[in-house]
Order: sequence, then structure tokens, then C-alpha cells
Amino acid sequence: MNTLAEENYLKAIYHLAVNDGNASTNQIASSLNTKASSVTDMLKKLADKALINYTPYQGVSLTPSGEKIAIGIIRKHRLWEYFLVEKLNFKWDQVHDLAEEMEHISSEELIDRLDKFMGYPKHDPHGDPIPDCNGRFNTHELKPVSAVTVNQIGIISGVRDHSSSFLQYLDKKQLTIGCKIMITDIIEYDHSVVVQTGNKEVHISREVANNLLIAL
Repeated sequence: MNTLAEENYLKAIYHLAVNDGNASTNQIASSLNTKASSVTDMLKKLADKALINYTPYQGVSLTPSGEKIAIGIIRKHRLWEYFLVEKLNFKWDQVHDLAEEMEHISSEELIDRLDKFMGYPKHDPHGDPIPDCNGRFNTHELKPVSAVTVNQIGIISGVRDHSSSFLQYLDKKQLTIGCKIMITDIIEYDHSVVVQTGNKEVHISREVANNLLIAL
């Protein structure tokens, strides 16, 4: 049995290492809002449990056992987010912290029944893929709006920024998951973007465009 803190570390390392296979001590400390010295202590414990590959100053990666645990936590987190939004009518900007608490429930039977009850959803309310019971992700290629050219059309299918303030901003602009948009202009001066959704145009900053993902 792993502690809540250990599970949080494994999940953080998974997210940080998903692109290049390694996470640095400073990255982990920043992600978990803790001191680098505390991170080092925890990494030694996880290495002793054979959950991570750890060599000081050379980065951290998950072992197969560590990765299995991390994906299981992510699966629970995203299923609970889906449940809270789809079944209990929470808004998508309200569920992250609740799911952070619920992701540590240990019963696999409960999670499998939850998955079945909801019809085996493939993506959470933020567009992130939900791993199945075998840890497999049903991924699809998404592009940030900032990387799309004028006149291209796509469906909003994910976000990079899961903060409440960003999600509330998207709600206000009516730029939510499933919306069809067309890029109508890219402003040369500041690289902000004008998108059309329905019968209206919305001007968004470059930062928003970087964090808003669409499927073409």
C-alpha cells in the first residue's frame, strides 16, 4: 500500500515525464509546491520501493510498477471528474480539487463499477483521455489554436490549463468542449487570434490560444 503523498509524487512524475521520459527534482518540487530537499527524500523512498528509476542529478523516470500505479490514479481522477460533471451537475471548473481527494480511493471494484455505470467514457470533462481498466489510453491528436492557420475549422477537444480561472474564462467566451470554431484572423502584432463560433467572433490572446486544443 502506498501513501497519499507517494501516489501524488508518482502522478506528478508521470505527467512531467510524459514527453521526454524524465522529470527533474526542481520540476517535481514546482509541480507539488514543495521544497527540493523534501522531493529528494521522497524520491529515495520511491526508489527503495522500485517505483522509480532515480540517480541524483540525472532525472527521474517511473518503473513499470510505478507507471501502473500512476495511470491507475489518473484513471480514477478522470472518472470521478466525469461523474461529478455528468451525473451530479458540477461545472467543469469545480471538479479538479474534489477529484484530487477521490482519486486515492483504493477499491478497484468500485472504480470498475463506476466506469461501467457511466458507459465507459473515453474522455473527462476537460478533454483528457481516460485510461481503461488495462491502463490503455484512447488518444486523439489535438493542436493548440495558436498552431492553426486562418480559415481552418476544428472542434474544441481539450485544454492545457485546468485552472478554475481559465475554465471560467472559456465558459464566459462560450469556448467549451465540443464547440466548432473557425480561425478567421491571426493578429501579426501580438499573435492573438480571432475565432468564429456560431454567429459571433471572439478575440483571444496568444496565451489562451496556446492553452485551447482543437481536433481538426
